[in-house]
Amino acid sequence: MDNEFLSNIANVGFPIALSMYLLVRIEGKLQMLSDSISELSKALLNFK
Repeated sequence: MDNEFLSNIANVGFPIALSMYLLVRIEGKLQMLSDSISELSKALLNFK
């Protein structure tokens, strides 16, 4: 049972940890992109 438990942690734990890491990294970039789109929208409204 010990070997099976460790195998399940290795098979499931790594993808979960990797996904969490990538989500945290990408979150900041998505926020910057959202802010840039908002600023562009405001600039286009002022341009008209």
